[in-house]
Amino acid sequence: MTSFFNGLGFLFEKVLFIPMDIFAKLELKNWWTANIITWIFILITCYFFVFWLKKLQLFKSNNEDTQDTTAHSFLK
Repeated sequence: MTSFFNGLGFLFEKVLFIPMDIFAKLELKNWWTANIITWIFILITCYFFVFWLKKLQLFKSNNEDTQDTTAHSFLK
């Protein structure tokens, strides 16, 4: 059973973290290049946030958005 957990430790530390080790070494040379993945995810998130807000506005303008201000029936 110990060898199983040692194998998992090897997998996560030596194999799956290879890209993170590369970025950690790269960060010492150029911060912008090392954080390019973060910037890509930020841009994708901003795009879909704007997309979501436009869809909400579309539903609101078509009166398809039903808003009930009470959370529960006992609050009425």
